[in-house]
Amino acid sequence: MDPITVVFGLCVGLLVGMTGIGGGSIMTPLLILVVGVKPVTAIGTDLFYAAVTKTLGGWRHWRRGTVDQKISGWLAVGSVPGALGGVYVLHLLQDAYGKGFDDLILYIVAGALAVTGIATLARAMFMRNVASRERDTVDLKLKHKVAAVTLGLTIGFVLGVSSAGSGALIAVGLILIFRLTPRRVVGTDVFHAAILLWVASFAHIISGNVDFGLAGNLLVGSLPGVWIGSSASVKVSPALLRPTLGIVLCTASLGILIKAKVGIPTPLFAIVPVALALLAWRLPIARERGAARRSAVRARAQLDLPRA
Repeated sequence: MDPITVVFGLCVGLLVGMTGIGGGSIMTPLLILVVGVKPVTAIGTDLFYAAVTKTLGGWRHWRRGTVDQKISGWLAVGSVPGALGGVYVLHLLQDAYGKGFDDLILYIVAGALAVTGIATLARAMFMRNVASRERDTVDLKLKHKVAAVTLGLTIGFVLGVSSAGSGALIAVGLILIFRLTPRRVVGTDVFHAAILLWVASFAHIISGNVDFGLAGNLLVGSLPGVWIGSSASVKVSPALLRPTLGIVLCTASLGILIKAKVGIPTPLFAIVPVALALLAWRLPIARERGAARRSAVRARAQLDLPRA
């Protein structure tokens, strides 16, 4: 039993329970940067641990009726072969690059983390006013099914190669394409992720990329973390959690690139999160001030008052 690994699992489990995202994106860089696990083993172990964790979360959401099973099914039609293809490509890259394979995986994981972090920040900062168009379910037409399969295929492939991005990127797709309510976004995302993660993790088990002892330590912390986080999700504001997660992901991406020795100045590891935090803090304030000014202009126009 490794107390540090158990604590990592607990923290990530809490995050997944409260937001529905962040498991693979956070745990893989932790295993690489802090624990010192080989990148490909970190990916496989993370996927296996996350599959168990998301299964618990998916079951809870299914019992609560927050899962759109039709959308989850069509996502899985694309994501399952996508994940298998991603693991196969990873195997081909390992054969092709030999000793340079670990560095290549660091680049891939860093890129996936950056995309996921940017998507999470964009969701937190620019998708605040979609409530009026949200709905609990969708009457799936051909275009919706094609979009779901395409989204699933893309995310499944990224997950199979890097273990990162499934939660945040699928959530953004569920908002933009299907305009689901927040509770249905989280429920459908977690339920589908459980299916996808089991497929990807089994492929990594066959490839020999899973450290079961390490995964067991993570699960000791993550399972109670998910349970507690699900209960605490109503008490902690997603408006605070999601931009924080986005900043952490972008910073982790930089940390991975620095570890890969690509020439990124180390001070950026401190500058980037501070700059993103300021942006996340100031943007909503600027948006509220702009809305207040527009409301004042409309009020003056209605009263037929001269402009100042």
